[in-house]
Amino acid sequence: MKLQRVAAVARKEFIHILRDPRSLGMGIAIPMLLLFLFGYALTLDVDRVPLMVWDQSGTTESRDLISRFSGSRYFTLTGHAVTYREIERAIDRRDVLMALVIPPDFARKLRTGAAAPIQAILDGSDANTATIALGYAEAVTQSWSQRITVEQSKRLSPLPTVGRVDVRPRVWFNTDMASRNYIFPGLIAVIMMVISALLTSLTVAREWETGTMEQLISTPLRGPELIAGKLIPYFAIGILDFILSVLVGEFIFDIPLRGSLGLLFAMSLIFLLCALAFGLLISIITKNQRLASQIAMVTTMLPAFLLSGFIFPLDTMPAPIQAISRIVTATYFVTILRGIYLKGVGLEVLGKEAVFLAIFGVAVVVISVKKFRKKVE
Repeated sequence: MKLQRVAAVARKEFIHILRDPRSLGMGIAIPMLLLFLFGYALTLDVDRVPLMVWDQSGTTESRDLISRFSGSRYFTLTGHAVTYREIERAIDRRDVLMALVIPPDFARKLRTGAAAPIQAILDGSDANTATIALGYAEAVTQSWSQRITVEQSKRLSPLPTVGRVDVRPRVWFNTDMASRNYIFPGLIAVIMMVISALLTSLTVAREWETGTMEQLISTPLRGPELIAGKLIPYFAIGILDFILSVLVGEFIFDIPLRGSLGLLFAMSLIFLLCALAFGLLISIITKNQRLASQIAMVTTMLPAFLLSGFIFPLDTMPAPIQAISRIVTATYFVTILRGIYLKGVGLEVLGKEAVFLAIFGVAVVVISVKKFRKKVE
């Protein structure tokens, strides 16, 4: 391989990108647009759940319980109801997500030491949000119930009560449990995967469609030199995208970066090689820009979004789907980014993922070289 020929191909590709604003926009503007769009819009946090209450008890105990809900940062008390019909209308209009119904004998059962059930009615049309809101409601109710139990025990017996388990949870790595801190690193992986593969999927196919491949074939240029020269410009664009993404996360979204910046950069270079080489392989096989771009979108976007653990946890997926996710490169890069960003771990933890990405990238480059035929068919 002669570096002079590689440099000539890379220079030609650079000139083409600079002369084509669409390629430049696709390479730089679209990743930043997606980063801002998803960074601001995509959140799994459920705060200030609109709540309606039907207090049929009207006692000190029921009002105390309601104050616990309204004083929590998870709920916002939006109104009171006196019939189930009012609750139904409020949920239908999406004015409230949850309604709390306290029965008339609520206080009497509490004072006698019996179980005092209350009813929580949720809008199940948004199952994920309803499940999270139900978890919040159970936590608030259990906390209030424990306090009532302790107070009753002290009133009934002046003697010291039997010790109870006092759970004091402490969340590591993402102490605020902000979904943005969890989503943003994965978002970088998804965007880099899709955009990088899409960019290189057009390169060789474009040469065939415009007829310039025949001119390249007539030169002493060899296959590995052409592939290396084609990858270099998009490698530079990918690095620029990654640097901009890290800066956006640091200064705009305030995403904590606890790990090594050098390791993060090194892992990103390896992943970039995987994504760019994959797109180039598609371009070599198809020799058609439209078909190559469609294949690149389908084979990168859907797996990266759905099977990489970006949004849905892999452990909760069926075993066959988990097996498929193990061959999606974005799966490993999402793990690496979250490990470096949130946990600050190094290669002693992320070594397996790094080795897989390196092997995958080299393998795809080798296959691309083998598949490229320097002849007109």
